[in-house]
Amino acid sequence: MIVPSSTILRSRLDRALGLREGVQSRLDLTGREIKRLESEETLLVLVQTLLQQLIDKEVTVGVQAVEKLQTEGLQAVFGDQDLSVKSVVEVQRGKVSVDLITVQKQLGHEVEGLSNDAFGGAVATVQSVLLRIIILLRRGLRPLLLLDETLPAFDHNYVLNMGAFLSTLCQRLKMDILLVTHNPALVEAADHSYRLVRRNGSVKVEVLK
Repeated sequence: MIVPSSTILRSRLDRALGLREGVQSRLDLTGREIKRLESEETLLVLVQTLLQQLIDKEVTVGVQAVEKLQTEGLQAVFGDQDLSVKSVVEVQRGKVSVDLITVQKQLGHEVEGLSNDAFGGAVATVQSVLLRIIILLRRGLRPLLLLDETLPAFDHNYVLNMGAFLSTLCQRLKMDILLVTHNPALVEAADHSYRLVRRNGSVKVEVLK
């Protein structure tokens, strides 16, 4: 049997030690990388939590503002009915959805549902107008709302209430509403009103007030 010389054994030992040191170095590097990634993961989780809290707060504040204005509008227009609005917020697949539910109290009972389905066109129209106003304000758009025969044939008292409420909103929110209508009650509620008159094949504008 041939026994390797001490020089060969030393060479093999040095090579083995070198390989061990290389492996140990890679292990140390991998360990540091794992710790760095763990720190980044922790940071990302904290950032995600913070963003979710901010989003939740923004949604909550926004929804509360919508509920308040919608309820105020319904109570101002339909003063003889106990109407209010509440929201149902759901998160599905990371997306937030909000349903606005109209609530009416009658004789100790509550009736609730989507306005179009449960309360008819007049209530739905008031809510639609108010939602448009909210969108204008929240998005920082020009405070001008255009309504072309938007308001349906309300009961006379409700029309008067709607006109007064829109006038109050314009003053309070510093916005303008350009309303096209054939309803004299809404014309009377306006700060300025005009009438288009066709004469001799042309259309002229008359200032009413």
